[in-house]
Amino acid sequence: MVRTADQHDAPDLKETIFSAHGLTKVYLSGEVEVRALAGLDLEIQAGEMVVLLGPSGSGKSTLLNIMGGLDHASSGTLFFKDQDLTRLDDRALTLYRRDHVGFVMQFYNLLPSLTAFENVAMVTEIAKNPMRPDEALALVGLSDRLHHFPAQLSGGEQQRVAIARAIAKRPEVLLCDEPTGALDSKTGIKVIEALLSINEQLGTTTMIITHNASIQGVADRVLFFADGQISKIQKNDVRQKAAEVSW
Repeated sequence: MVRTADQHDAPDLKETIFSAHGLTKVYLSGEVEVRALAGLDLEIQAGEMVVLLGPSGSGKSTLLNIMGGLDHASSGTLFFKDQDLTRLDDRALTLYRRDHVGFVMQFYNLLPSLTAFENVAMVTEIAKNPMRPDEALALVGLSDRLHHFPAQLSGGEQQRVAIARAIAKRPEVLLCDEPTGALDSKTGIKVIEALLSINEQLGTTTMIITHNASIQGVADRVLFFADGQISKIQKNDVRQKAAEVSW
């Protein structure tokens, strides 16, 4: 069953992990101001699985970049728990990213000279409380690919290595920007299954940007973006399995 909720509804889950109020991002293109975010208000709950849908330029990636500490807002506030990210300098944001956030992008950015195990181990060596690389790879179904190099892996397997690398430091938040964008439908389903498994087993708050509206059923909530704002929020009372997605 699916119901819609107005923008200020929050699901009955756990603590609020992100809270945005009047969040604005303005870019200058020549002499023209481009408002990537236009006073956005939003709350995300710990452990939530959220899908972000909307056309290119609607503000989805800008929001994730600010949430991930990769960019600064122009105005407004964005709290991670009780910490106002909009007041942090670059050094503090670097520490925030290192300790709390994992990223999964469309392109895998694996080092070709390192095995899957070694690619994941790069993160575990600098994390405060990491899991073992083999444990992280097992969570994404790659126990039999530990010693394979990226060139020996399929696109979907490389993306799952990237997911294992992102979650090996036990982040509280996993931010995914078009993680299935370069994959065919069958492979994309495996990647979504891996993300669902991480969310369910580790309780990692997961946000996924996608242009593929068919995967919206796997989320607790779906945020629809338009013109730098959230135009609608859809709450799914029952989450769909990745294998049931019709691509």
